[in-house]
Amino acid sequence: MSMPSTKSDVSWTSVLLLPLLLAGLGGWGGAAIKAGLGTAAPTGAVLSEPLTIVIAPRDFSYRAAGDYYKNGVAVDGPMQTVSMTRPLTIMKYQVSNADYALCVEAGACAAAEPEYPAANRKTIPATGISYGDAQDYASWLSQRTGAVWTLPTDEELAFAAGSRFPDDALGADQSSSNPAERWLANYAREAQLKTSRDPDPKPAGHFGENEFGFADFGGNIWEWTTTCSRRIDLGSSNPERNETADCGIYHAIGKHRAPMVFFVRNPKGGGCAVGTPPDNLGFRLVKDTRWYAPLFRYLQGRGLLT
Repeated sequence: MSMPSTKSDVSWTSVLLLPLLLAGLGGWGGAAIKAGLGTAAPTGAVLSEPLTIVIAPRDFSYRAAGDYYKNGVAVDGPMQTVSMTRPLTIMKYQVSNADYALCVEAGACAAAEPEYPAANRKTIPATGISYGDAQDYASWLSQRTGAVWTLPTDEELAFAAGSRFPDDALGADQSSSNPAERWLANYAREAQLKTSRDPDPKPAGHFGENEFGFADFGGNIWEWTTTCSRRIDLGSSNPERNETADCGIYHAIGKHRAPMVFFVRNPKGGGCAVGTPPDNLGFRLVKDTRWYAPLFRYLQGRGLLT
């Protein structure tokens, strides 16, 4: 059974180094944390936290992210079982235009570039958002609320989305060496995705909730994650060198996974590494409730952790 993955922007070296730093601080370290060390002073008015849900720990299965190959032929990624040992606190809805506009007004976020205009954009999710825009918003929201907010990983979205998380398997014969079989299966899926499109963003709640109260996932907003695109060769004779990651491309997830270049705001204009591009790019955030999260963020901001 595989263990829960950490955030892609947090290395194991950092995780191991943190206790050593705390030990170096001695008894003063605990007092300093309680006194608020590591929590940046809010800039401007303090914001109320967005509506979140808490998803209880459980074991779950989902198909691993990435492009998988065996003997040079593309295959479906493997199913993996994950044991999530602590609750996940995540925004119930995607970040709205009204909330994102506050970050823009504060000068902390770039203006979004939505492709589809709407009569009342305040009631719908923010779209036309790049990976960098979403990261800027997470930093700004963290400063304004005093909590620590991050983009989710692919695994965390799978955990929260439950039965609504897409399965990217094509269902082609995995043992076949004929790439035409997979190409035909992919063509059929892409055609189905195109005929089911309804790209105009809808108000929050339009697409309903899953079994955990997680709203609107899998509608027409693809959500950014911190999980890098990667290619995995399952037939490699050297298991230490069978994976190639591209951290300029991140998985956005909606009706399917879409590897997107980090600076892209309008997916129709290019930047989708493979397959049908998303209808819209938006996001929601995870609240990091670990007791040391503020200190961790403080040390990261000063280059002491990576």
